[in-house]
Order: sequence, then C-alpha cells, then structure tokens
Amino acid sequence: MRPTSLYIWREFMQKKDQALLSKCFLFMLAGFACFAFASRSSFLYPLNNWDDANSYFSVGKGIFNGKMPYRDIFDQKGMYLYFFYGLCYLISHTNFTGVFIMEILFGIADLVFAYRIIRLYAGQKASLSLAILVMGGMVSSRSFWWGGSAEEICLPFMMAGLYLFTDYFKGQYPEKTMSLRTVFAGGVLAGIIANIKFTGLGFFFAWMMLVFIAYLVLGDFLGGIRACLVFLGGMFVPFIPWIIYFGIQGGLYEWYWGYIHVNVFVYSKVGAEGAGLLQAIWSMIKIFYFLIWNNWMYMFLVIAGLVASALDPNAAWLARISVVVLFAFTFVGIFGGGRELPYYSLPLSIFAVFGGAFIANRLNALAEIESSGFGFMGLPIFALMMALMQIATFSMNVPFMAEKREEFFLYRFRDEVLETNNPTLLNVGCLDAGLYTLCDIVPSCRWFQTQTLDIDDPANNPYMEQERYVREGLIDYVLVRDYIPESIDVHYDLIDQEEYGWGDYDFMYYLYKKVR
Repeated sequence: MRPTSLYIWREFMQKKDQALLSKCFLFMLAGFACFAFASRSSFLYPLNNWDDANSYFSVGKGIFNGKMPYRDIFDQKGMYLYFFYGLCYLISHTNFTGVFIMEILFGIADLVFAYRIIRLYAGQKASLSLAILVMGGMVSSRSFWWGGSAEEICLPFMMAGLYLFTDYFKGQYPEKTMSLRTVFAGGVLAGIIANIKFTGLGFFFAWMMLVFIAYLVLGDFLGGIRACLVFLGGMFVPFIPWIIYFGIQGGLYEWYWGYIHVNVFVYSKVGAEGAGLLQAIWSMIKIFYFLIWNNWMYMFLVIAGLVASALDPNAAWLARISVVVLFAFTFVGIFGGGRELPYYSLPLSIFAVFGGAFIANRLNALAEIESSGFGFMGLPIFALMMALMQIATFSMNVPFMAEKREEFFLYRFRDEVLETNNPTLLNVGCLDAGLYTLCDIVPSCRWFQTQTLDIDDPANNPYMEQERYVREGLIDYVLVRDYIPESIDVHYDLIDQEEYGWGDYDFMYYLYKKVR
C-alpha cells in the first residue's frame, strides 16, 4: 500500500523536528564544553582572577546597588558591558557562575551565526562541524585571554552583523538593495557595540559604507541616503535606556567624560609614541604579523577566508572585496588608537568563518561522511572533540585548573577581610584583583582600583585620589600590588602578603588593615 501524502508530510516534519532538536543540543553542548575548558569563569577553575573581568563585575554590582558608573565607581568601558555583568551578579554574588552562564549563552549565539554564515557557502551538512572548529580556534587563542573580556561580549553582536552582511552580499546582491529592516537591525547592533567598547565600530562603519556603495552601484542614491539615516536611527535605539538612566540622575556629562573623553583623549595616549602616518602604518603591519603567530588557531582561517572571498569568481566585484574591506576597517578601528593588548584582537576571529566556509566547500567528503557513516551527530561530535583537544593543548588557561581553591591566596585574604563586619576595600597598584567579588563588597569610593590614566585635574586623578583615601584612612582594607602608598603606615598595618605571578610576570600582593 502506497503511503499517503499526509503520512509523507508527517514523516518529513518529524525528521525535521528531530534534526532541529539535535542541532540545538549540539549548539548547547559545544558552547558549554568549549567555555567550561577555555574560560576561567568556569567551575573547573578556582576563580577568574583577571582584574579586567572583576572590574566589570564590581561596576555591574554597583549598578544594582545604587551606584552610578563613572561618577560613583569608575571604569571606562560601555554601559551594556556593565549591565550584562550586573545581571551575572544577580545570579551569583561571590563567584563567576553568572558570568560563565553568560559566556555560554553568548558563545551559543556565536556558534549559531557562524553556522548560518558557513551554511550560506557550504550548504547544510558540514556547516555545524566547521562552526564548532571555528569556535575551538577562537577560545583556544591567546586573544581569548582569561575569559569575560569586553571583546568577547561584543562577539555575538558582531557575528550577527556579519551574518546580515554576508546574507545580503552572498545571496541578494547585485539583484537588489539591502532591505531597510536589515539596515535598521545592523544599526541596532552597532549601537550595542558602541555601548560596550566603541573600538568595534570600525566594523559597523565599513558595514554601512559598503551597503551604501551597493545602493550607489545599483543606481539608488536617494535610497542609499535613506538607508544611512535608518542605520543611524537603529544605532540610536540602544542609547535610549542610558540617556534616561543618566538623565534622571543628572549624570549625562559624567557618562560622556568617563566613556568618551577618557577613552579618546586620555587612555588612547597612554604609551603612544606620537608617530607619524607612515610609522603608524608600519606599526600596525607589525601588529598584524605578530597576531598571526600568536593567534594562528583562527588567523590561518581568517587569511584563507579573506583570500577566498577576494578571488571568488562567482561574485560581483563589490561582494568580492567586501569581506576584505570589512576586516581592514575592523582592524584599524581596534588598533588605530595606538595601543595593543593581546585580547584586543579577539573580534577579528569572527572572520574565521570564511576560512571555515572555504574548507567546507573544498572538502566535500565531509558531507558524505556526515550523511553516511557518522550519522547526523557523528561529525559535529568529532569536531567538538577536536576543538576540546585544541583548547587543552593551546589555551593559556588550562594549566590554571591545577590551582587549588583552598590554597589560592585571594581566598585566604577573603577570610581575613570578612573578619570585619561590612568591610570596605581599596585596590592599589592594579585593577580589581578579585577580592571585591570574593568578599561581596560593593566599592565605596570612585577610584576603587588603580587606573592607568594621566589626568591633570587633581579631583579626577586616580593616583592622587587613592593616596588621599589611604592618607585619610577612609577604607578598612587596602589590597596593594607592588606599589605601596607613602602614607600607608599612618592608619594601616600589614596583615598578609603573597608573591604570585603568571608567565613572565611576578607580583607581590600586600593586604593592609586599618588599625588606627
């Protein structure tokens, strides 16, 4: 008896639902496994002792305890970063469990968009496996650092923008212009990036520039102008909550000063050499060279993808150069300010998806293996195993798993600080070392950590203000790294100390208690 069309349809939908569930399971498994091994926020590590991540956590904690960033507690990143960390604080006050959950969720979003981009080039079957391998390269690299960076939080929003961009130039251009709905969505994503770390805006500047050029190539100048205005309108939307937040508190200037002025006119000058244009270009060439060697886990895929995109014989000229231009502007946006730290380059890893697509297209055997011998989940599981092996071999974090929580000095410092009811704390000589988190202390002073900012105004100079806090004995405990304030002996006694370091860095940490 021949099956009816209704029966065939039910069978088809049942298989489709099973495939979707399997795919969702793989996304969640890969996101959880990769970050469990790669990020120090994971339960596999004694704690995430990265001072940057703890600083974000303390500012986010402050938001939900009535403190206004920039005015009451200072750090110079964007508000969505602190808001996300504040939500993590609501999940867990004294550890990074909430941050780990956030990293998994954002990592799953990275995987989904990586998969969808690769699928545009390579079809359905091998795309998930390649997306997982791309993820392994990203989180095992040196630029991933210790986990929880602002750059990492930017990734899903940039990856979503890259998907919208690629979907248009791969599947719609040059037949039609990008829809205004998509342009608006791109603007919203750009606005979020602007309120996390605005160095990532080089990506979205090029994004809209290339979309505008596409309008011009298709003879729609007025449509291109309209698209630019729609993009700016979308970009404005994520600013609205913070305009209201700071406006109600009379803190709009503090927002501008702490985020825009400090980053543009103060922070970008620190360590800069005042080089001319040619020297700046040469400097960025050297940065790119070392990035390749330090982050080869994804950079070889980035380079392969850029070359393949530029040489694609089936694409129009604008589509062929679009990915290269997008990468170049992203790179300049990140490193054009004259500073370079290892984790700055993490947003460049999103371009590894094009290398993944190139490999998937060339290795057609993968699709055959996946659809036959391995089954639907076989090859992605194998890819995940390879990604975890890469993390175990190359991640700079994995050796830190061997540190025992009960032997780590910050836990001993925590116990000593918590002997005082409702203690206050100050970090001198470094950013937030993690003691605020372990002790669940909300910073009580604006310069709760040492910022590397050279500000002439005494009232806004972090070094002078921290010296005053110590001199006047305003804080119960002072955690000092290396540099000891001149007036520390007036009110404080040294109660503990520990030498600790990583790689080529060795530091001495001192814990002082107010006793007089």
